[in-house]
This record gives sequence, C-alpha cells and structure tokens, in this order.
Amino acid sequence: MAHELYTRTNQKLYFAGLALNSWRQAQEGRAMNAQALIHAEREASLFHLYGALLGLCHEIAGYYRLPQSHVPRAELFLTSEVLNQAPSPELAELVELAQQSETWLARLLAAYAALFQPPHEPKKTKVDPTLPLITAVSLEDEAPPALALEELEEWRQQLKILALRFRESLSEC
Repeated sequence: MAHELYTRTNQKLYFAGLALNSWRQAQEGRAMNAQALIHAEREASLFHLYGALLGLCHEIAGYYRLPQSHVPRAELFLTSEVLNQAPSPELAELVELAQQSETWLARLLAAYAALFQPPHEPKKTKVDPTLPLITAVSLEDEAPPALALEELEEWRQQLKILALRFRESLSEC
C-alpha cells in the first residue's frame, strides 16, 4: 500500500462499506444472533467512518503542513483554535460542520463519542400504589433510538463526496 495520506481515508471508507454490507446481510438473515451482529456492524461502521474522518483531517493537515498533522483524534483538529492558527477553506468547512449539532458530521462525532460511554440503566418512574389503574409515563431521559443503517450509509456517502471535493481543491495543477 502506498504511504500517501489519502490511502488511509480510502481504506476506512471501504471498510465502513464492508461493515454496512454485513449489517444489511444480518438484517436480512434469520440468524439466532442477528441482533448482536447488527450491533457489532453498527459499531464497526461508526469506527471506520470516524477513522475516515480522521484520515481526511490528516490529508488536510499534511497538504498545508500544519503542526496538527498527527493528531490522534479528529476532535482535536476540528476546533476554532486550529482554524485560527492555520486558516484553510477545507478546515473551515469541517469545523463549521462539526460545530453545528444538526449536521451529519456533528452527529457522527457524537455517535462515535457515545461508543465510549458506560451503559446506564434507564430511569424508572415512581408508581403511586394507590392508583393501580393509572400508568405513570416519563418523557424524560428516554434512550435515544439506535442509529439506522441508512443514516450511516448517508454519512459514508457525505464523507466520500467531501473527500473527493477536498482532494480536487488540494491538488496542485
């Protein structure tokens, strides 16, 4: 494998695609452990998508010869401080996407960070024993829905489009 920075990004995007395909097969199959396979492939997809994002950050840092060219986490690269030290249009776009919570990139970063949170028991509502016919419902702190296959595939496509567009602008003609 070549030692060019873009090869790592491409590899991670490819691996994410493989994980998403395995996830699709697990959903379609009738294996006894289908839920576990789906969960494993969801985590593998997130892991590789994050790695592709980090690879893209390394590509940008390498092209502009930024001091952050070897950061181990994308969050360390996608900050306003780094952008102020070395402004570039590609980095500015990534920082803007990362800082707006409704964007696909911010959701990807949040989902990846959630992988490292310990499991927690959902809060249980207190039931009044004198009112057995009324069910108490709590709308607070519900577990977030699991990420859908389509959403992660969309993130993969968005990241791939972004990488290709950035590479066009980073190329010296």
